[in-house]
Amino acid sequence: MKKYDFILMRGGTSKALFFKEEDMPNDKNLWTKFLLDAMGSPDERQIDGMGGANSLTSKVAIIKKSTREDADIDYTFAQVSLTSDVVDFKGNCGNISSAVAPYSIIKGTVKPKIENGRTIIKIFNTNTQKIIEAEIEIKDGTFYDRGQTKISGVPGTASSIILSFNNAEGAVTNKLLPTGNAKDKIITSKGEIEISIVDAANPLVFINAENIGLRGNELPQEFSEENLNYIEEIRSIAAELCDFCKKEEATKKSPAVPKATIISKPQSYTTINGTTLNEKDSDISIRMMSMQKPHKALAITGAICITYALFKEGTLVNLLVKPKKDMKKIRLAHPGGVMEVSPNFDGNYLKGVKVERTARMIAEGKLNLKEEY
Repeated sequence: MKKYDFILMRGGTSKALFFKEEDMPNDKNLWTKFLLDAMGSPDERQIDGMGGANSLTSKVAIIKKSTREDADIDYTFAQVSLTSDVVDFKGNCGNISSAVAPYSIIKGTVKPKIENGRTIIKIFNTNTQKIIEAEIEIKDGTFYDRGQTKISGVPGTASSIILSFNNAEGAVTNKLLPTGNAKDKIITSKGEIEISIVDAANPLVFINAENIGLRGNELPQEFSEENLNYIEEIRSIAAELCDFCKKEEATKKSPAVPKATIISKPQSYTTINGTTLNEKDSDISIRMMSMQKPHKALAITGAICITYALFKEGTLVNLLVKPKKDMKKIRLAHPGGVMEVSPNFDGNYLKGVKVERTARMIAEGKLNLKEEY
């Protein structure tokens, strides 16, 4: 039976199988079946595949050398469902983006131009048609994964990876405000509420915690089934407003975007790792959903979109934080801790957002799948 080369990488607070595009099925119509087979889906335990029974570990990156003049690497992201035969290619994953340049150096897809021990790799994300710049550390000609950088949600330390997401507006819908409005009123089964849909790096639908009976500092296990069902109802309405699909079909046809994101003012809370934080440690509290479940940390693309929303007048995020243009760092509180991002302004224009991550190669080998593709 044919076996398939792979590398398992941690990128930020996520894990993904990495494949060279040349090792994927030639017929792209088979990609969904191939990736479901690789992950062991649909099965919430993913017991017969490489998935980790969590949306943060059921991800795939497909890599090839770019033919574009403005990029070194083409990168396609796939979110593999645990419980249905769906693979979502609509959006990107910022955490997994942090592992793309290291993977490309490890596999020799690109030759690094080294300056002061670091190199910059330009990545074209095919899902969003956007360029991401990754600055990584090189030692002895390859990616160096040791270092002193620590990020919330990952034990230990590793070398610093700086990701720059520039011109991130309209990554999926081609508009920063997909509905044309900073806020929208929608009718739900529990009445009318306000939401904001913003698309930068990935589309998010923002919901004020107090408007759906939440505090905003809940840990993942505190969300009841009723909470999750109502959040998914709101997300599904937002998916229809984005013209992704009808709201009744959103959970099946567009499960990954837009991502539901609960916001509130900074609060004291204890992280999933047992660290106690107070309201002075952050600028805003974020609770994000991933594939209809509470995210245990915060998606990088979510952090990018939150930053754009924060500086877009009239959005729920903007009204909650009331930002100043001279903010050098924005501190985002999530279940795993606090993530810092840096807005990059060109005059009054928000050109992009920088964020620091880490990544590591965990395993390399061959996959023995159930079928040949």
